[in-house]
Amino acid sequence: MKVFFDVKELYYTTQYLPVFKELKKRGVECKFGVYRNPDFNDVLQQVVEAEGIDAVWIESEKDSLAIYVDNAPDWIFFGNSYPWLNQLPGKTRSIQLGHGVGPKMSYYTKSDTPMDVRFVEGDRRYQKLQEMYPKDTFVQVGFAKLDPLINGDFTPFDLQANGLDPSKKTLLYAPTFYPSSLELVPRSWPDEFAEYNLIVKPHFFSIAKARYAAQRERIDEWRKASNVYIARKDEHSLLPFMATADLLISEASSSLFEFAALDKPIIWCDFLKLRWTYRGPLRYRFERRMDQDIKNYRHLGAHVGHYRELKKTVREQLSTPAMFHKQRREITAQLVGRVDGKASSRIADYLQANS
Repeated sequence: MKVFFDVKELYYTTQYLPVFKELKKRGVECKFGVYRNPDFNDVLQQVVEAEGIDAVWIESEKDSLAIYVDNAPDWIFFGNSYPWLNQLPGKTRSIQLGHGVGPKMSYYTKSDTPMDVRFVEGDRRYQKLQEMYPKDTFVQVGFAKLDPLINGDFTPFDLQANGLDPSKKTLLYAPTFYPSSLELVPRSWPDEFAEYNLIVKPHFFSIAKARYAAQRERIDEWRKASNVYIARKDEHSLLPFMATADLLISEASSSLFEFAALDKPIIWCDFLKLRWTYRGPLRYRFERRMDQDIKNYRHLGAHVGHYRELKKTVREQLSTPAMFHKQRREITAQLVGRVDGKASSRIADYLQANS
């Protein structure tokens, strides 16, 4: 059996790697089709070398088709839709494996173009996809990205080695790029939260895209503080930081649900900087971007409607971390699925049973 992983974006790798390692352990031939990206070529090369990946470098999405036709793998993993499915070799079957369990409608609509199988996480996602696409094949496996965390197959972030104080509680701030709370968190944040270690893990687009320069300026201000660690570009995985942190702060993003699956407290930021084209009477555009079903999961943890509420809420959640334990367990089952470290094994089992 020959398997390809289509790496159009760097952040697909955190979901792919646990599956790759499980397949490799079983003697399956695996290759990664890695798209060149001027913003992240150095990081991509590091990942390829560190993980012992057999990589085929791709210049563009259209070029990928020729590579897949030439190699004729049995299976190809895609992190999103792919426009040339019907031109793949007859023996090649397509797999969709999403990189997150977040709140955007694109989670569902990427199945508008059906693949041979889509691996999904929890009960609710599985049921809704079955309702929307009754003729497609969905297999519920859990969330492979979390397997290394559950199995201890990685090195957690070392506070002391990175200049932070192990005696302090650690807050992980993982803002998304848009809509984001980042520009509404003031420059003075590190001073106001001096009793905590602050780890900031920006989204890839915040680091690389020109339109998010204001976010980078704010991050660079925080970088000057002794209690702040800003994740480097090559630290592409959130997992080491999740393992070390006591609490996560983010907007409605996949990271909230991933961290809550570890039964640790989260704070959900409802204060967002929206572009003018999403404000006032045009806010419906923002609502349309988001999965309205996400409103059913707002009880996952504490919410803050303004930055000024954040410190009080942080203290409350750290002093009573079990406050939302029941809700975290319930929502994890619905959206993330089984958190037993075996999602990658279930995916590998399916491929071997259907090859």
